[in-house]
Amino acid sequence: MMPLTFAEVGEENMIKKIGGNPETKKFLETLGFVPGGMVTVVNEIGGNVIVNVKDSRVAVSKEMAGKIMI
Repeated sequence: MMPLTFAEVGEENMIKKIGGNPETKKFLETLGFVPGGMVTVVNEIGGNVIVNVKDSRVAVSKEMAGKIMI
């Protein structure tokens, strides 16, 4: 398991676990980051990680991406 921040651009990964406090977990879940779901890093711009998750393009901070384990 490794944080999403280590994923290669364009590589599809399965989400294994969401870390952080309950508030952070809930926030990430509402964006579609759920264990068992697939996520693809599209780009990294100015400290944000742009990802495709559940047919949506979402930007999360590096800090948030570090709580998403793949």
